[in-house]
Amino acid sequence: VYKCNECRKPFSVTVGTVFERSHIPLHKWLYAVHLMTSSKKGISAHQLHRTLKVTYKSAWFMAHRIREAMSDNVKTPMGGEGGIVEADETYFGKYDEHRERKTPRYGTKPTKGGKVGVGQKRAIVTLVERGGNARSFHVASADKENVRAIILRNVYRDSRLMTDESKLYFGMDQKYLSHETVKHSRKEYVRGDVYTNSAEGYFSVFKRGMKGVYQHCKEKHLHRYLAEFDFRFNNRVALGVNDEARADRAAKAIRGKRLTYRRINEALV
Repeated sequence: VYKCNECRKPFSVTVGTVFERSHIPLHKWLYAVHLMTSSKKGISAHQLHRTLKVTYKSAWFMAHRIREAMSDNVKTPMGGEGGIVEADETYFGKYDEHRERKTPRYGTKPTKGGKVGVGQKRAIVTLVERGGNARSFHVASADKENVRAIILRNVYRDSRLMTDESKLYFGMDQKYLSHETVKHSRKEYVRGDVYTNSAEGYFSVFKRGMKGVYQHCKEKHLHRYLAEFDFRFNNRVALGVNDEARADRAAKAIRGKRLTYRRINEALV
C-alpha cells in the first residue's frame, strides 16, 4: 500500500481497476480470471465459489467484474477492403416482463404457453468478421431499424456483407460492396464462400454456455455475458491465443474500469 502525496490517502495497485475496494486476495482474483478465460463455455459463480473458497455472493460479483474487464469499449468498424462480415440474429431467454406484440396476431395458433415464436424472447444481433472477431448486441427488438443501425455503425462500407434471407437485411446491397445471402429455408447453407456458419458457430457456443453452465441470467446482465463470449471468441486458439495469453489479456484490461455495488446513499435508477 502506498500513500498519495497530493490527497494523502493510501492506494494500491488495484486502485482504478475492477479489483478496487475488494477484500478478496489478489491471487484469487487472478485465479478467477484464468478460470473464466480458459473455460470455452464459461464457469458458473457456484463453481467459482467452490473452487476459490469464497462466498457465492462474492463469486457472483467477481464474475461480473471480470466480465466488465472483458468488455471492449473501443469499437472500430469491422471488415473493409473487401473483407467479409457475417451478420445474424438469434433469440435467447424470456423477457423479464411480458411485452405486447408490435403487430396484431393473425391466424397464428399460440403455443401451449400462450406465446408464438420469438415474440417473448430476448433478441441478440451478432457480427462476425470472417477469420476475425465477433461483436454482439442485445437489442430491445430485432427489427429492421435496429439491425440496420447496428450494421451501418459497425461495418465498413467497402465490406462484403453476408446474411441469411431474412427481410431484416433487405436493401443492404445499396450500402455495401456486396450483400450476399444463403437461403436456409431451402436447406442452402453454403454457396462457395457465401455462408453465415461463423455466426451460427458463435451462437452454438453461446447457447450451450448459457443453458448448460449459467442456466439463467436477468436481461439487464445479458450484455455482460455477451461481452464474455465475445472476448473468448476474439482471443481463441485459432487466432494464435492460448489460455495463458488469453488470461494475460483479460488481466491487462482491468485498468480504468469499475463495477460497484450500489451505495446505501445512492437513489435507485
